[in-house]
Amino acid sequence: MSNSPPPVNNPYDPTNALDDIPGLHWALHEFLQSRMHESERFCEQSDPEKQRLYFATGFGLIQCVKGLMSFEDKDLLAAINHTKHGIAVASAHRKRPSSFAGRLAGYIVPSLSTSGTEWIEGMTPVERHAELVYAESLYQKSLLGIVYSGDWLAFIREVLNMRTTISIYRQLGKWIETVDAAYAIAHPELLAAISTPRTGTDVEETLPQSSTTSFASANSFSVAPSASPSPKHTSKQDLTSPPSNSTPSPTHPYLPSPSIDPHFRTGVYLGLGMSHLVLSMMPGKLLALVELFGYKGDRKFGLELLERAGGWGTNARVVERETEGVRRAICDMSLLIFHLVLSAFTFEGVDVRKAARVLEWNLKRYPNGVFFLFGAGRLALVRSQPSRALAYYARAAQAQTQYRNLHHISWWESAVACLGLWKVAESRSWWGKLGGEATWSKATYTYGEAACLATLGEHAEAKKLMERVQGLRQKIAGKSIPVEKFVARKARKYLAQSDRLLLPALELAYVFHAIAHAPREVIAREMIPAVGGALGELGFVLSSGSEGLVSSGSGESEGGVKASGAKKGKDKKLESRSGYWDDVCLARFLEGVCWRFVAYPDPDAELEPDEKIPFSPEDARTYSERAFRAVFEHGPNIELDHYIVYFAHFEYGRLLARAGNKDGARTQFDLVMSGKPLEVNAAGRKGKYSLENALHMRTHAALEALDQNRLL
Repeated sequence: MSNSPPPVNNPYDPTNALDDIPGLHWALHEFLQSRMHESERFCEQSDPEKQRLYFATGFGLIQCVKGLMSFEDKDLLAAINHTKHGIAVASAHRKRPSSFAGRLAGYIVPSLSTSGTEWIEGMTPVERHAELVYAESLYQKSLLGIVYSGDWLAFIREVLNMRTTISIYRQLGKWIETVDAAYAIAHPELLAAISTPRTGTDVEETLPQSSTTSFASANSFSVAPSASPSPKHTSKQDLTSPPSNSTPSPTHPYLPSPSIDPHFRTGVYLGLGMSHLVLSMMPGKLLALVELFGYKGDRKFGLELLERAGGWGTNARVVERETEGVRRAICDMSLLIFHLVLSAFTFEGVDVRKAARVLEWNLKRYPNGVFFLFGAGRLALVRSQPSRALAYYARAAQAQTQYRNLHHISWWESAVACLGLWKVAESRSWWGKLGGEATWSKATYTYGEAACLATLGEHAEAKKLMERVQGLRQKIAGKSIPVEKFVARKARKYLAQSDRLLLPALELAYVFHAIAHAPREVIAREMIPAVGGALGELGFVLSSGSEGLVSSGSGESEGGVKASGAKKGKDKKLESRSGYWDDVCLARFLEGVCWRFVAYPDPDAELEPDEKIPFSPEDARTYSERAFRAVFEHGPNIELDHYIVYFAHFEYGRLLARAGNKDGARTQFDLVMSGKPLEVNAAGRKGKYSLENALHMRTHAALEALDQNRLL
């Protein structure tokens, strides 16, 4: 793309609103090149009165990103006002709805209905784009409103706005599908050509497959019937029917009509794809409520739509820059977020290899692009290469200085990566920087620093920070943030126990998936010895029976405890201490998790060829199982940390699944989802245990992965 911005036509003529798309495309390119201020300035100079369809709403999108990055009320409110203005501008460009009498007639004459494809067909290209931009702006306002709102009424109002957004996206998507189907019928020779498998560097190695789900068939949202039925061979199902539970049969490959411009097409793909992904990831209770409104999410289809924008699908050619839609890069970023970030909570559809392919292409295009450098760091972390991830995060922080809040993403990821390397002091430094500047979750940052200090034995400083955690908590839509509730409980426990917590940094490493992405040598030589030292202080030894597991270096891990699990014998005074069995269960749980990842690394981990692990996978699996069983044995004695037992059943299930015992794994997952008190003596537990919703989401995903024979 040219370094010089394209000319902007003046004065503005709403009928030629689409002439501004090249200018907005250039501004987005600048933004992704980490030249944020240049992008923002070009939008303001091109449309000082904020009346142009694409510049006004594009500027609103930039403000939306800034508000979500800072999390400051003033920035969120400013972003909401900009998106409201964008909605007004889009509304002014939309097709005027018919009169009341006309809407009544629409129930009889489909061409007069505002909910059918004929309504979209009757629009001008500008009006169709305005409909799309209206849905996008409404979605942005709803997202900002949910974050900014402090009560349930505001939350419900914004959710209803999202319902309107989804309805518009699916109506536009159904129209695209109808046009594409007609084009496929009119050009059978093109259909035959793309049905022939190709070979080459731009084609994936897997066999060609095609979508068997239509834009409208993946949900049961009702739309008025079309006057002219769509060709039946375009989808296995009727366009307005809900998905069938039967196995779909193959259909023809995807053949887009050139009559639909790529800017509009990628916008619909983005909105529809994200809608399906979000709906497919909702927890059970909320999903049941959403389904009452007639919505269901199809994750496979949502991912396919996002992939179409860049040509990342099976047997597809990568879309070149000259022919791409303006929203293609956002579709690519959405794919990276799903495969590399949301993969911590779900398994179905996750494809790290595909994410690497998308990332490689975009890094060549945006070598200094901060967002794709974040993605590269995240990819390295997912592959259990935290040292490499830290290098990418450092590059991302150096790539731009214009949006300071973007540095906070690098700092957060660096803090977690350092925990994965068991560099507690370095992690503490990153948490401290976050606490001093970032505003997303000061309670979490403050606790992170305090937990590292406590692990390092610096309790005077840790106590000061622990005392602040409770007062730093925030709410979204009137509800507490789960991880903030967790860290607040741990901070209260630290203070109640006279400045004492067991392995707080390692516990935090588990919560943020740092153990899962740690190199096996670090787990074996640093983390397990730290657990052994904590068990020794409680009168136990490691499940391996070893007393001399020593970390690399001086024989003392950075966690500040000696790497010895020597049993001290029965100590009645120690056992009568408040929280003693909580500590025992936490130590055993963390031990089980560590041994589990020594035995079976994360499926996406890329192991170092020269790593030296002094334990066989079979032995590590045995030690992990012993540790989890010890949690179940002592679970009834837990006083406060009830979550440990439930997470132990989940991780034990994952261990059994990797060992090939699918029935045993399913039993453990079913126990977690049963809602029964698994610690047996649950009299001391009031309400939900810590991080319960997150565990249910991960367990539900694990059950699905078990059915699909995916590695856990």
